[in-house]
Amino acid sequence: MIYRYLAATLALLLATDLPATGLPDLGEASQATVSPQQERELGLRIMAEIRADPSYLDDAEVAGYLTGLGTRLLLNSSESRPDQEFEFFAVKDPMINAFALPGGFMGFNTGLILAAQSESELAGVMAHEIAHVTQKHLARMIAGQKYAFLSSLGAVALAVLASRSNPQAAQAVLIGSQARQIQSQLDFTREHEKEADRIGLNILVSAGLDPRGMSGFFERLQRAGRFRESSAPSYLRTHPITHERIADIDSRTQSLPYRQIPDSLDFQLVRAKLRAAMDTPGNAVEFFDSALRERRYRNEAVERYGLINALLRDRKFMRADKELMRLYENLQSSVDDALQNRSPALIAHSTYRVPLSSDTIEALAERARLALGEVEAHGIFSGAPPDSVQPDADGILENHRLGATIHITRKPALPSPMIETLAAKVKLALGETAEALDLYEAALQIYPQHRALVYDYAETLLHRKDPAAALRFVNQQLQFLPDDTRLYRLQALCHGALGNTLMQHRAQAEIHVRQGDIPAAIEQLQIALKDEDGDFYQKSGAEARLRELRTLADAKKNE
Repeated sequence: MIYRYLAATLALLLATDLPATGLPDLGEASQATVSPQQERELGLRIMAEIRADPSYLDDAEVAGYLTGLGTRLLLNSSESRPDQEFEFFAVKDPMINAFALPGGFMGFNTGLILAAQSESELAGVMAHEIAHVTQKHLARMIAGQKYAFLSSLGAVALAVLASRSNPQAAQAVLIGSQARQIQSQLDFTREHEKEADRIGLNILVSAGLDPRGMSGFFERLQRAGRFRESSAPSYLRTHPITHERIADIDSRTQSLPYRQIPDSLDFQLVRAKLRAAMDTPGNAVEFFDSALRERRYRNEAVERYGLINALLRDRKFMRADKELMRLYENLQSSVDDALQNRSPALIAHSTYRVPLSSDTIEALAERARLALGEVEAHGIFSGAPPDSVQPDADGILENHRLGATIHITRKPALPSPMIETLAAKVKLALGETAEALDLYEAALQIYPQHRALVYDYAETLLHRKDPAAALRFVNQQLQFLPDDTRLYRLQALCHGALGNTLMQHRAQAEIHVRQGDIPAAIEQLQIALKDEDGDFYQKSGAEARLRELRTLADAKKNE
């Protein structure tokens, strides 16, 4: 639903003759360029509207997966710039669509993620959107159409206001002729599409993904639009797909050697999690029950992961706990098969309830070496997931007794931190907070930068009414993730629970700074300095930050 008024929001942002505090000035009509800073400021303001919309999916694991896939593509893009920031997010909408915003913000409908039949198909759409950003297609259209937007601004303003209280009314306004004109100005041209196809294909190949995923997905969308024109996928309306485009993509991929690229475990888990959130909780449970009963799945553990998510939604916590044990049994079986078949996918794993001594851990490592050979074993340990415990200088994973979990893995690793997070949520649902904290702490030692683990652990400490411990943990995480607005939000909650009003408002100010709203940040610091609870150092820090932001605000006014 968000993109139905994205064009309207963007038009308002570009209308410099209307009151818009803090909005960037795009200059004269003759200046058909938009600077990266102006793009970012526009994107931040639009994202503030999107995050406030109910359809914004505030899920750290889904966003983390999209960010990981996007980063993989960006690292293999010769067109990306080191100073170009990107942020990937999901929108709760069954329609098949994706969109790029100014400043490197990219949104993906849950409907598109579920419609992708492989990770390479999803990556194909993402690479295409990345190409639109790196080639500044949207920025060029914004600069070129700025003054044309003003003729339809009355209808647009009405749509934005209506969207805040009545989305249906907003949609009715936006389908008028004036709003249609604005939307058409944001649609990509055929030349833009062909350029994004070409660059996106190069990115896919460089990233080791299947470039045929792009043409396969686009061809399915085209067929859907041909037979259901009135309800064609939304992606077709902003990204016109023609036979010529598909033929051009196919001709470019024919000369490439065919390689079967397996989907990552996280891709499968994210899709299962999203599917579990569809429909009513009862229907979601029945969907996964039926698939497991009839063996309609590629990976039993993934299907059971989806079932547990659905059971939590349906508040069937005891059954969710039983299914969790079955899930870990599935994982253990996968390990045994991997060792027996010399599979490179997974080397050794013990169920999370079994404590392991250092001797047992070393025995597992030796078992892996015997199964795969010394050279392959070295690769296994050095090829652990990027956010897991790293090997030592010799490439051998050190002994880790993490509560009750030990993993010796090679990508794709099992279990995923998403499974550990789900296990902790099951324990929380059963009221077993101590057990949940143990699971979080064990998993964080393996995946210290997994955002969902970080957020959930801090929130669980707060739920246990231990804000001091939560604050220590959050402050530690902010040293590594200084721009994470959710961590600052948690920091504000911790200070609020401890009665630290000054520091609570200081944290809220940092949230506004990272969202591009300097005036709101200044206001929070002014409120903070009126409180009497802070010590000398806290007040001095807030005063220094206030001076810094005022200087920044003055500089923006003079630009």
